[in-house]
Amino acid sequence: MKSFFKVIGAGGLLCLLCALPAAAQIVNSVDFTTKFPFYAGNTKLPAGSYKIIPSGYNDRVLQIQDASGKYSAFLEYTANQSAAGHTTSEVTFKKYGDTDFLDMIWIPGQSSGVQIDPTKVEMKLAASGQPQAHSVPSKAK
Repeated sequence: MKSFFKVIGAGGLLCLLCALPAAAQIVNSVDFTTKFPFYAGNTKLPAGSYKIIPSGYNDRVLQIQDASGKYSAFLEYTANQSAAGHTTSEVTFKKYGDTDFLDMIWIPGQSSGVQIDPTKVEMKLAASGQPQAHSVPSKAK
């Protein structure tokens, strides 16, 4: 009976350790600037400077807001693993035709990133063709 509890305890500890890398990496904020409009979730945002912060409402929701505070959106995300840690902070986009969608946020020194959950429109566009991936530098605070 003791060995059964040891196995259960070890299994629980292993599950906890596996879940820790999947935790949100954005502690304070990530700042970036684009020269093109893009979709963040279902919200179309103009070119400009933006800040991404934890929403404070839910562990799986981020908030993006422009420098003036005029434009903002809430974004659902999933943690995504990378084979190696990133040396720089960057925000990646997927481009379908002439429409860009916010895709990933990478934080330096971490092997996991934040994958923005695709919208129905983006999934429909993805079914019809391959996107062009591109990124802009960002600053994690």
